[in-house]
Amino acid sequence: MNLSAKRILIVDDEAKIVDVIKSYLEKSGYTTIEAYNGKDALDKFKKFNPSLIVLDIMLPDITGDEICRTIRKISRVPIIMLTAKVEEEDILKGLNIGADDYITKPFSPRELVARIEAVLRRTSDAIVPLANIICFNKDELVIDSLKYEIRKKGEIVNLTPNEYKIFMTLVKYPDKTFTREELIYMAFGDDFDGYDRTIDTHIKNIRQKIENDPKNPKYVLTVHGIGYRFGGESDEI
Repeated sequence: MNLSAKRILIVDDEAKIVDVIKSYLEKSGYTTIEAYNGKDALDKFKKFNPSLIVLDIMLPDITGDEICRTIRKISRVPIIMLTAKVEEEDILKGLNIGADDYITKPFSPRELVARIEAVLRRTSDAIVPLANIICFNKDELVIDSLKYEIRKKGEIVNLTPNEYKIFMTLVKYPDKTFTREELIYMAFGDDFDGYDRTIDTHIKNIRQKIENDPKNPKYVLTVHGIGYRFGGESDEI
């Protein structure tokens, strides 16, 4: 396992617990990201794209259950729940909403690291990282995520910052059909100032700039009654 690429998001409102988990994970070769409340956890999930999340259930603003449900709408990232609850019903609830494992407090940090490694081994094939440069349709469309640059037939596509965020959200989750609300949340978080139907205008503009035939798109597709998804298939390199 290449640990250098493994970033673990630790979410707990108790700083001492975060520090202990961070120490053990870093000794084991992982990189850590810390969050002490639900909003910060969701913001850092979107920003850093962690390989796994260690998630406390009892947080001061948003519960771990709610965070898990939110993330599961758009990502298969492994989640290990931390909780002081030991009732079987509570554990089953966490697993049913999408948690990959469950560990109760107080816990052994060494056991937690072992659980993390086991979950990562079990789920590693299910997570496909986004390459820095992606080509579609024999280089007709090329995305360079390091340069924040998109080219169509060799020419730079001038997307606005909002259009770029929306388009890259769709590209990042090619198997996901987004509702307008989900697309707003993943692209902008709480910073979006507008109505959900504003997304339709952005999508129309993206199609005008990216598609050969905007009325018959092949990259940004409409799923009637639901929302939008990405339809491109990357070239084999």
